[in-house]
Amino acid sequence: MSATEQMIFCLSCGSTNRVGPGKSLSSARCGRCGKGLATPEPAEVTADQLVSLQSKDTGAFVLDVWAPWCGPCRMMAPHYEAAAAKFNGEVRFFKLNTDNHQTAAAQLQIRGVPTLIGWKGGRQVAHQAGAQTGRALETWIQTAFNVSSPTN
Repeated sequence: MSATEQMIFCLSCGSTNRVGPGKSLSSARCGRCGKGLATPEPAEVTADQLVSLQSKDTGAFVLDVWAPWCGPCRMMAPHYEAAAAKFNGEVRFFKLNTDNHQTAAAQLQIRGVPTLIGWKGGRQVAHQAGAQTGRALETWIQTAFNVSSPTN
């Protein structure tokens, strides 16, 4: 596997896909089920899917650890959705509901929600507790993943 080639886990069927260097995630499709690999909208993940993402995926992705009762989580949600659409070609966006997946949240050592965690190259590269909105969220993503702001 080359330095810029990515292994991307498909949430739909559970297979791992090789995405070549320079290929935008927004055009990448799963070789097994044909579903798109990008997340133009944040995708809910289960604890099992999170384990697979952490162990098999080498692409860039953000996990929003949230709870439905959390006011700051609800406040951040539209900004997180906007970032998912904006960075669609380079970074994927996932959400983990702590009420439904308490053990997974504990394994991530979540102390409060919302918490953002970034992975790239198969390792955790960023961790941010507290709500991030607008430009601050975009800057966090750009810094965590060394990506520039798309023009869309």
